[in-house]
Amino acid sequence: MREGGRLRTWGVRLLVAAFWLAVWQLVACAVDSRIILVGPLEVLARLVELAGTGEFWASVATSLARIGAGFLGGAVSGVVLAAAASRLAAVRELLAPVMGALKAVPVASFVILVLLWVSSRDLSVVIAWIMALPIVYTNVCEGISQTDPALLEMAEVFGLRGLDRVRLVYLSQVLPYFRAAVSLALGLSWKAGIAAEVIGLPDLTIGEHLYDAKVYLDTPDLFAWTVAIVVVSVALSAVVGKGLDAALRRWEARP
Repeated sequence: MREGGRLRTWGVRLLVAAFWLAVWQLVACAVDSRIILVGPLEVLARLVELAGTGEFWASVATSLARIGAGFLGGAVSGVVLAAAASRLAAVRELLAPVMGALKAVPVASFVILVLLWVSSRDLSVVIAWIMALPIVYTNVCEGISQTDPALLEMAEVFGLRGLDRVRLVYLSQVLPYFRAAVSLALGLSWKAGIAAEVIGLPDLTIGEHLYDAKVYLDTPDLFAWTVAIVVVSVALSAVVGKGLDAALRRWEARP
């Protein structure tokens, strides 16, 4: 029954995708202008052509490495700061306006401002870090605050302190919140990082190719690179999500 339900779900998803691809193709035929809109078949052909070049994979790898480094830094910083804020009220109060500003200020403003301080090569790293930090920080703080009081009382009874308390009490409570934060922050960091590349134009990146496609009115390239961005984003979310889910299941199944 479960296998049949999964097949039906995938069947519905494929039908929905086919419907919107057909709509896209019909609109492209109606517009009949390659500068304004191209159909999915032409975009797919161009994407396959690009994927056959070393420059395509080098650009994807460069963008992925830099944005991934920024996201990882933001996630680690968020966890560390959340742990400190949950333990010390002064830290929490000091960080509150900073996190509020990071959430409220538009990405474009950060990109332009950060570009004054760092090179275009490092711009996407910093922007991805800025996107990930407040999301992970907020979720981890919430997870710590929602820790079951009964578990904390048990930890006191058994004299658990330091890393033992973190490992045996807090980690199981915080992991679901961290999982949700990573899922959201990863997508935002990837999109914001690409946007930063479009403005900063570092060499051999996805953002540089998007900008070139816009300047030269190369609509097939523009759509092909956009599809590549979406595919990488979906693949990243799936891989990281499954990895975190597996870690969570192993932790919950521990003796």
